[in-house]
Amino acid sequence: MTMKKRGITQYALIKNFGISPAQITRLKRNESVSTHTIDVFCGILDCNVEDIMEHIKEDK
Repeated sequence: MTMKKRGITQYALIKNFGISPAQITRLKRNESVSTHTIDVFCGILDCNVEDIMEHIKEDK
């Protein structure tokens, strides 16, 4: 949703900002990504961490 609001496509992330398709895939699948990656996305999208992710506590 944040990407759509900012008018940034996946294609633009890859071609204009050098984001790897694998990073985008990991985010889409809710897989682990580094804090660096999250920081890069926030910089590109000019947003806060909570705009692109949320923490969901897992029951153990």
